[in-house]
Amino acid sequence: MQINLLTCDAPRPDRRAIAKTLEEIADGLDAGLATELAGYLIEGSPIDIQVTGKSLQSAYRALRKLQIDYEIVE
Repeated sequence: MQINLLTCDAPRPDRRAIAKTLEEIADGLDAGLATELAGYLIEGSPIDIQVTGKSLQSAYRALRKLQIDYEIVE
């Protein structure tokens, strides 16, 4: 399933925590790409990630915990 990450509304976003979460939940992301995408998200650019069905619920929880707004793209 494709998820569009829109913004990060945290007052002080943690780039390392966001990158680690992206690396864990998204398919085909390595640490370097996850760090780059986290930077784009913090700067205000939306990003798209692909998530497998087995980890969808934990992905949603992790995104909410980091105060990341997202939309599901089917």
